Amino acid sequence: MNNPLTVTMPEGEPYVQYEREFDFPVHGVFRAHVDPELYGQWIGPRDLSTRIDVFDARPGGAYRFVQSRDDDEYAFRGVFHTVREDDFMLQTFEYEGYPDSVTLEYATFTELPGGRSKLTGRSVFPSLEARDGMAATGMETGMTEGYDQLDELLARLPSA
Repeated sequence: MNNPLTVTMPEGEPYVQYEREFDFPVHGVFRAHVDPELYGQWIGPRDLSTRIDVFDARPGGAYRFVQSRDDDEYAFRGVFHTVREDDFMLQTFEYEGYPDSVTLEYATFTELPGGRSKLTGRSVFPSLEARDGMAATGMETGMTEGYDQLDELLARLPSA
């Protein structure tokens, strides 16, 4: 379980592209993205705890979760537009502390040989400034720690 996260932020383009391989089948990785009980266990940096308020991973369904550390809280919300099991998700994402800056995010789940899988995603921001602002918050570190926690979670699940 030493699969690095690759994050690309092209100069002058308002998006972030990322890719991560997992030593687990695609179904387990996908399930951890759509099951609220699992999602709350791995999303984000290690030093934040996550509370899921709403999580309805189906086309037209919404989500909202709050991450906290001490007295600080960070709330995120969005809408699922497309959810194809073990294959693809398209959703919006908004940090409530920076309202009116909604990103469009997609994730593709690919089965690899040997029971492994690959997650490829892109987050499209409304402006280059919005992308750079999110990147400056430590987004890449949070993603890396989150996916490392996802690896750890999948290792504990008997069905993964």
